[in-house]
This record gives sequence, C-alpha cells and structure tokens, in this order.
Amino acid sequence: MSLTLSVLDQSPVRSGGTAFDAVEETVQLAQATEKLGYHRYWLAEHHGTEGLAGCSPEILIARVAAATKTMRIGSGGVMLSHYSPLKVAENFALLQTMYPGRIDLGVGRAPGGDYLTSVAMQYGSEIGVEYYPTKIIDLKAFLTGTTPANKALERVKVTPRPAVPPEIWLLGSSDESAKLAAMFGLPFAFAHFINPVGAAKILRGYTENFQPSDVLAHPKAAMCVGAICAETQAEADRLALSRGLWRVMLDKGALGPYPTPEEAAAYPYTEAERRTAEKSKRTAIIGDLLTVKAGLETMATDHGVEEMMVVTICHDFKARMRSYELIAEAFKLPQP
Repeated sequence: MSLTLSVLDQSPVRSGGTAFDAVEETVQLAQATEKLGYHRYWLAEHHGTEGLAGCSPEILIARVAAATKTMRIGSGGVMLSHYSPLKVAENFALLQTMYPGRIDLGVGRAPGGDYLTSVAMQYGSEIGVEYYPTKIIDLKAFLTGTTPANKALERVKVTPRPAVPPEIWLLGSSDESAKLAAMFGLPFAFAHFINPVGAAKILRGYTENFQPSDVLAHPKAAMCVGAICAETQAEADRLALSRGLWRVMLDKGALGPYPTPEEAAAYPYTEAERRTAEKSKRTAIIGDLLTVKAGLETMATDHGVEEMMVVTICHDFKARMRSYELIAEAFKLPQP
C-alpha cells in the first residue's frame, strides 16, 4: 500500500540530559528524517513538566524550519483553548511567510499540563474550553478570509498575510475533535498513542460525516502512532522498558526526564504499576523492521488512513534515530 510517513516529536528530556539537549536532538532528528524521506515534522505542546521541552511549538517550528529545507513543519499541536485565535493566526501567518508552503497549524483542545498550570496559561481570560469550537471558526476566518463566528471581527486583518495560508489540522484523541473536524471541513489527526480505544470508529465517523469546506473538498485523516523499531525484537523490547516506567510516573503526576532501560528494569513496581507498564507497551508497535512495517500497514488499513505520524521516544538518542532509519528503510521512502 502507499503510505505517507511523518514524525511527531514531543522533544523528550532524557534522564541525565537537559532541555537544551532535547531541543538540539529535535533539530537533529528533523534534519535526519527529512533526508530519510518523511513528509512532515510536528512539534508538540506541553507545560509544567521536566520530561518534555516543547512548551512553545511556534518557537520550535521556526528553529526546525530554518534547519530543514523541504519538509513540512508544524504544530502537533497548539492548545487553542489557552490562546487568542488572532495571536495564533498571526504567529502561523508569519511562519508561513518566512517558510512559504511548508507550515502546518495543528490545534487541539487538551490542556497540555495539569489543572493549575492550565489556569495560569489562561490568566485573565474568562473564556472557557466550551468556546473551543468558536475559536476554531475565528482562527480559520483570520487565516483564510472566511466569516468569523463573531461578525464584529470581520474587519480584523492578519498581517503579514501569506499568499497561501498554513494548512490547518484538528488534533484529538476522542470523537469530539473528530466531529468538529468533520463539521468544519478540516483535516483530522487522531492521537492513537494517547488513546487507542475506539480509534477506527472515530476515524470512520469523521469520514462519513465530513462536510466539504473552502479549504478541503474531501476528508483527510492521519494517525499518530507510537513505535520503536530496532535491529531485533529483543532490543526493541529492551528500549521499550523506558516507555513503561514513564507511563507509570505520568499516572502519578510525576512526568520527569525519560528514564533509561536500566532504571526501568530496576524500578520496584507494584502489581498495579506493572500492569500499567505492560499496557503502555501494547499501545505502541515495538519490534524489528518487518514487525513494525507490518504493524503500521495493518493499522493504517484497519483505520482507513493514508498517513501515519510516528512517535518514537527512546532514552538513547542514537537508538531513536535508528528507529526512524529502519522504518524509512522498510517502507523504501523516496528521499528528497
């Protein structure tokens, strides 16, 4: 099958590493995956955690786009419920002006952090998450010239205004975002690596209920999937030990630096924690080249998508790079 492969990067901070290292590794990984033939590279948004360095995808996009040449660079995504649609539109209009035809604006409604951090992010604003659909309409209007939800905003102009606006995507791990994407005629990216439950039904609902819009005539869906590919199944399983402990710590509200496999193996798991760790590994595709290739192809077919955004996190950055290399090799990606 013809499958487009892209990258979602959460800019993880390794145990023993720093946020500076994480940002440098993000840039290096983007450069490497561009050469390998991956289609787009998205940067995530997280707040209040020592384990993920990407608190501002807009800034990272500017850095990564400057370090690459042809790959599409975008947000995966901007947590729109925190922000003014106009400011987000200005940021991405400027990015598209700087890097014409290469910028994606993925938006989501998740908080990207704990409750108190979310409150701080919205400091001074009385507009709650229930206004998220309205913000999407206004954001799209500012970038494409369509009618905003609030008619009083029709005279507001985004400058600079690129000849072609950035590509707007809605992101989500539930059917709510899929319904909004279908209603507004926008592309949809499902976060399978966060919540695999009901993914096929949600994506099918998006396709069946899609309403053509001025920016998209037909449904366009992608799926973000966790994957770890290594030379052998045993090595992939060893690398995945870190993922299990990271998930356990996340459930405790202590998302610190990404642990080593040795730290994960030595951790004194309770029975419940061990089940959590095992479950986390089952939500990703973990194995050698052929195993991961077959897993991605099967998942794409079962969910009716033609683009998979691969999320690979390993403590060893070289192993992380190698995972993307092996996947590119398996799919014989055309290199630019």
